[in-house]
Amino acid sequence: MTYFIDRRANARHKSAVNRQRFLDRYRTHIKRSVEEAVNRRSITDMERGEKVSIPARDISEPVFQHGSGGKRSIIAPGNKEFVEGDRLRRPGGGGGGGSGEGSASNQGEGMDEFAFTLSREEFLDFVFDGLELPHLERKNLVDLDEVRPVRAGFTRDGVPARINIVRSMREAHARRIAMRGPIRRALREAQEALEAEERKDPVLRNPARIAELKAEVERLEKRLEAVPFIDTYDLRYNNLVNQPQPSSKAVMFCVMDVSGSMTQAHKDIAKRFFLLLYLFLERNYEKVELVFVRHHTAAKEVDEEEFFYSRETGGTIVSSALTLVDEIITDRYPPTQWNLYVAQASDGDNWDDDSLTCRDQLANTLMPRLQYFTYVEITPHAHQALWEEYEKVEAEYPERFAMRQIVEAGDIYPVFRELFRRRTVQS
Repeated sequence: MTYFIDRRANARHKSAVNRQRFLDRYRTHIKRSVEEAVNRRSITDMERGEKVSIPARDISEPVFQHGSGGKRSIIAPGNKEFVEGDRLRRPGGGGGGGSGEGSASNQGEGMDEFAFTLSREEFLDFVFDGLELPHLERKNLVDLDEVRPVRAGFTRDGVPARINIVRSMREAHARRIAMRGPIRRALREAQEALEAEERKDPVLRNPARIAELKAEVERLEKRLEAVPFIDTYDLRYNNLVNQPQPSSKAVMFCVMDVSGSMTQAHKDIAKRFFLLLYLFLERNYEKVELVFVRHHTAAKEVDEEEFFYSRETGGTIVSSALTLVDEIITDRYPPTQWNLYVAQASDGDNWDDDSLTCRDQLANTLMPRLQYFTYVEITPHAHQALWEEYEKVEAEYPERFAMRQIVEAGDIYPVFRELFRRRTVQS
């Protein structure tokens, strides 16, 4: 066996890097544990960390070994009692023979599962891995406040953090060439004149002229040395201007049925679905607003607290919620400037012919303006008229309308992932 020993010095934040590598390596095990945790948690306990266990047999480290190499001839002894595949009973019977409640390893020895705790950030990373808002587009300019600084040449004034070293050195080099050129030319002429005077016959030399030329050479050399390597005049700074940017703002309408047909269990499932959606949007998007709408026979826009915890109830007219959503869009969220999304949860029960009205509102008014509409029906029973009418809308808008059924709490997370999975962009 060959051992490789890493003697490199530890880098900064090495423990954090190693932890991330560990999470990447055992992603499959961790995602399975995260899915189980999401399904069993309560509404108020969705965003804390999670303890994860990995079987010891799955965390063995890879090793390098020397192969036997060459050719070998092996004679293995046989027997008359056993053949390949036979299972032998372990002597002593039973398991470990102790009085404890656990079960012993069938190899006579074993190891506990490796357990560690995911932080809140790591847990949410796994919960929302691979999810996105479908069909998010860049819209027209919303306002002049949404700008991005972009490079716009260079300027002579600025802060030290924006200094452009290459451009400044280039300016300094050009200045030195321009300033030192005439001095070098005069120095070269003075040196040539001095050499010519010194080459003359001693009788013909002019000592006064020689002294004058030496003084001139010394003066010009000092002038060359006095030219600075870089001057404040040479400094150039990156010039940044604020450029208006197309908006990718989005608004999510959370529409929940709170009518009398929605039992407390149904409402809890709907709240858990919307809480997952709320955490997903809050964590992954900065420019997303949420609008909460509750409805029974009448729809009302509410705040987050009332949406999740109010006990108001009544009959069921689903179209009232769709009408309110349309009015809010018209008043506050023009489709040319906002990406519009709607997530609706209901048990499918609706008032008489109101399902036809819902279909007409969706197909003719809302869907042409929306990026994506999701409908989850929380019921273990057969679908009713609302589902049937929504199927017609889904057939008309297959890419931007999705509907799923939730029977029990364990269906929430798989349905959520299916509705908001990352779509592959087709060229």
